[in-house]
Amino acid sequence: MTADGKIATANRAVHSFGSARDLAHLYALRATADAVMCGARTVEISRTVLGNGGEKFGKLRLRRGLAEFPLRVIVSGSGSIEPQAEIFQQRFSPILVLTTQKAPAHKLQRLRNLADEVKICGKSEINFRAALRWLQKRFGVRRLLGEGGGELNDALFRADLVDEIHLTLCPKIFGGRTAPTIADGEGFPRLAGAKEFQIRSIQSFQGELFTVLSRKK
Repeated sequence: MTADGKIATANRAVHSFGSARDLAHLYALRATADAVMCGARTVEISRTVLGNGGEKFGKLRLRRGLAEFPLRVIVSGSGSIEPQAEIFQQRFSPILVLTTQKAPAHKLQRLRNLADEVKICGKSEINFRAALRWLQKRFGVRRLLGEGGGELNDALFRADLVDEIHLTLCPKIFGGRTAPTIADGEGFPRLAGAKEFQIRSIQSFQGELFTVLSRKK
């Protein structure tokens, strides 16, 4: 994120602004996870395919006893995902979609034609606790990496499902009241309800701060 807490510009035209080291850190994190999860809008805008980062990281995954590529999980409560999204053009690992009962039947059918599996996890909002239990039972997911965007992150924070945060602070200012942050959505209206984390490590490298926070017990 930027120094003013943004993860993209207000028009979302700029969403990738970290260094090569930051990107390598992302792939290294993916190499520890059974599955990677992203919101539908983030998938569309960033054109990510949620891959393993290349041969180096694929081999690292195999050495750790993981599949060469992670399972890919897309979250869309309304079932609104662009069929031409780049992720659907790359079929190297299963694509799973989490959605809700409010998704229209025609969108659900379209998703079933695009994804390997579509799971309805709630009426109007996704029940992430139930979704993660399903991922564990159905696909053996023990470690899940969430890559945003802000509304998905917020939902996971509110469901108390985040154990660890890896946050790179870049010395830039984007500004903009509508620019997304790492946790948008409903948030916590009272300080007493805020989720608390503790700083586990901070490393400075070529002008960026690489931080790791863990759930405060």
